Amino acid sequence: MTHTITVIRGDGIGPEIMDTTLHVLDAMQLGLRYEEADAGLVALEKHGELLPAATMDSIRKNRVALKSPLTTPVGEGFSSINVELRKRFDLYANVRPAKSFPNTKSRFPDGVDLITVRENTEGAYIGEGQHLSEDGETAVLTQKVTRRGSERIVRYAFELARKTGRKKITVVHKANILKSTSGLFLRTARAVAAEYPDIQCDEMIVDACCMKLVMQPESFDMIVTTNLFGDIISDLCAGLVGGLGLAPGANIGTDAAIFEAVHGTAPDIAGQGKANPCALLLGAAQMLDHLGMPDKATRLRGAIVATLEAKDSLTPDLGGTGDTLSFAKAIARRATA
Repeated sequence: MTHTITVIRGDGIGPEIMDTTLHVLDAMQLGLRYEEADAGLVALEKHGELLPAATMDSIRKNRVALKSPLTTPVGEGFSSINVELRKRFDLYANVRPAKSFPNTKSRFPDGVDLITVRENTEGAYIGEGQHLSEDGETAVLTQKVTRRGSERIVRYAFELARKTGRKKITVVHKANILKSTSGLFLRTARAVAAEYPDIQCDEMIVDACCMKLVMQPESFDMIVTTNLFGDIISDLCAGLVGGLGLAPGANIGTDAAIFEAVHGTAPDIAGQGKANPCALLLGAAQMLDHLGMPDKATRLRGAIVATLEAKDSLTPDLGGTGDTLSFAKAIARRATA
């Protein structure tokens, strides 16, 4: 079956890692078709806006997008293009796996295999009620959590756990202090968890969770939490396994899904062939799972691991002497062997 996906090449190192990711996907002969769309600085230069209507229409039509990192210029429109995309398509579930990989500069080269499921549309990031007093001494921000938003993200996590064979979910909160917002999230999570007796459900206050993640990350299987906590925790988890260069992300809603590398545009190395494409390749593997090709996703992940084990053409950040394209070609060879 042929799938058409929207491809956003991004800014900085974005075009390089997208080109090499598509090289690997094409080598695997997956029947994918690509519809390119602009966003970020490239779109601003070409069309005079950061998120052109044509790009939104493409995502809406194809329902699946693969996206490289984007730059949101200071003082231009949105506070964040990524946040705006999540709002417009109601991409309520942010799914961030963190898994140990061989031959990386990681404190945990083995034993870590967890997923953070973060609510993506509520909490402290909604941008409502932001106000700075006239004297510049007091700042106020509204934080909003709803029962509906909490219920659907927790249910998504439990359904994902069942689908992927995960056995334990940790609900992370701060209900001891944030009794209204975090309290509502926790109460809702408890109600949903009761419907899934086959999956163990633990509760943990966010500060205790962060400490235990650093000390015993192997004790976690899946985490579900609110927007701000999930943002922090998912980056912490990426740090456990080697950094954002190995961190993919999926943003999933009812009508659309966007898969991405979660690192930045790294303009300081753009065009030099130094960029590590693994994060976007792992995001593409999440996309293949979403498209109903789990065997192909497993093959792609396996090829990445095998290439890391062989230290074949690794990029400089991984201690190798290869470049972006040679690394991707080494992965493509193993993905098609």
